[in-house]
Amino acid sequence: MMTKFLAVVLLLTSPLAGQNQNPPFVAPNNVKITPDVVYAAIGARQMHLDLYLPKNGAGPFPAVVYIHGGGWQNGNRLAFRRQAAYLATKGYAGACIEYRLSGEAKYPAALYDSKAAVRWVRANAAKYNIDPNRIAAAGGSAGGHLVALLGTTADLPAYEGTEGATGVSSRVAAVAAFNPAVDLTGFDKNLATDAENTIARFLGASYNANPQLWKDASPTFHVDAKSAPTLFLHGDVDPTVPYKQSVEMMAKLKAAGVQAELFTAPGAKHGFFNAPPWYEPALERMEKFFDSLLRPKS
Repeated sequence: MMTKFLAVVLLLTSPLAGQNQNPPFVAPNNVKITPDVVYAAIGARQMHLDLYLPKNGAGPFPAVVYIHGGGWQNGNRLAFRRQAAYLATKGYAGACIEYRLSGEAKYPAALYDSKAAVRWVRANAAKYNIDPNRIAAAGGSAGGHLVALLGTTADLPAYEGTEGATGVSSRVAAVAAFNPAVDLTGFDKNLATDAENTIARFLGASYNANPQLWKDASPTFHVDAKSAPTLFLHGDVDPTVPYKQSVEMMAKLKAAGVQAELFTAPGAKHGFFNAPPWYEPALERMEKFFDSLLRPKS
């Protein structure tokens, strides 16, 4: 039976998601956590990640880059620390990252930062006993959107950015996206014309002002045969990001010949993956999915 983990609900716009948890987060003894590692510098701005490494095992280890939610405007890299710590006990390295939020920089800055983090992990793989060919990504809500973009825009120069390490790939071998907004154009267009709308703040333009930008930032429009295998985890009564977005994108991936799976949390709303009773089942499902793709075949 998996060790019990408790966490608070992570809402799309929760300002300090994952930080105020009860009981307090306690790192497992067999996991080494190195906080505040700089993975890129943008002028004087340093971008940080927290690194979770197994203390046991020979390696090289598969790795997961974790991206927090918060409507692209809030949240921090502590949101996935419980998942990162748990998977580190199972032999996965983990990198919980920060990225530039919409109040600091508009899209594609958050995507550029996410790709820079993947490149950093790959460029530093030997140093941290990580397998550079077995890097995955996991994220929830806004972070789910970003990992879905990682899975569908790999190695495309227009989406790559120049932040951080260069000369290595940002491709991920698998993606776990929790209640992701994969089709930004699928939200209410009346709300989308409001300059204070969450998506408009993230993109820097309303839908009416720049519909192509909204489409460009939507993972569902980038699906092709080279997209990464993807696990969607979604509550079927999510009032914030429609459940059907995961269903429809899963169908597109399968039609392109890409492995795609859906974990449905019946009756669950947004942020279910960080709260009982769904935290453990969702984490176990993600672990099983990553194991199937990232563990060496015997």
